Amino acid sequence: MATAAQWLEGARPRTLPMAFAPVIIGSAAAFGLGEFKPVNAVLAAIVSVLLQVGVNFANDYSDGIRGTDDERVGPLRLTGSGAAEPRQVKRAAFAAFGVAMLAGLALIVLSQAWILLLVGVGCIAAAWGYTGGRNPYGYLGLGDVFVFVFFGLVATLGTTYTQADQLSAPAWIGAVCTGLIATALLMANNVRDIPTDSVVGKRTLAVRLGDTAARISYVMMLAAAVLLPLLLSYDYPWVLLVLLLIPACLMPSWLMLKGKKRKSLIPVLKQTGLINLAFSILFGAGIVITTALA
Repeated sequence: MATAAQWLEGARPRTLPMAFAPVIIGSAAAFGLGEFKPVNAVLAAIVSVLLQVGVNFANDYSDGIRGTDDERVGPLRLTGSGAAEPRQVKRAAFAAFGVAMLAGLALIVLSQAWILLLVGVGCIAAAWGYTGGRNPYGYLGLGDVFVFVFFGLVATLGTTYTQADQLSAPAWIGAVCTGLIATALLMANNVRDIPTDSVVGKRTLAVRLGDTAARISYVMMLAAAVLLPLLLSYDYPWVLLVLLLIPACLMPSWLMLKGKKRKSLIPVLKQTGLINLAFSILFGAGIVITTALA
């Protein structure tokens, strides 16, 4: 029987900033459109966080029963370590998905954005299909696409749309940026796991690119995320606050490029998650301050 602390670790709290970031950005974009709605923002955050937790447990379960996590470097995996029975982890995943669906339904009813019902179903299907089912696309190198689309574009634009009933340039740019940082986090995780993933046939994008190219792609994604907001600087000059993140990006980038031991990449996950959260706060503040001063 896994302890409460082990269940918490199994939920992978280091990845949760990735869930909050798009909601902060999307809400700031809605504020820029004059339509910020706190209740809708809270519901969007609940959906995003629970989907992230559900994905984490689903990944734990699916990788665990396939033997992918039998020998790994990094935080505890409940199924692979034997701390919890596979069926318990699977139930935890679907419990998180279920509550996320209820919060999402409440959000759709409040916003009357009924088209998002289909998006919600797609999110759940994609979350389970990442490493679950007979042909998990995460094993084909498509997990990065999933993260960029759902934890970048869908989460951010959905947050804005359910508040403002429209989208804007800041919403799109912010969605792409947070999606890039979230994908960079996944890349860091998968670079660390290249040796074990290769053995069990898990062909992540990191495995396909190779160690060196995968590490370089991490740095490029962070750089693009920090620099893309410059496209908004004419209309939203305060968005230049995101440039304050450049020093914070140096250490994880250096570790990715120079860290030869797999364990040396573990801190990069937490650092990248915090960069995503800090980016969302600075980007959002830039949009809100510019709008308030206009």
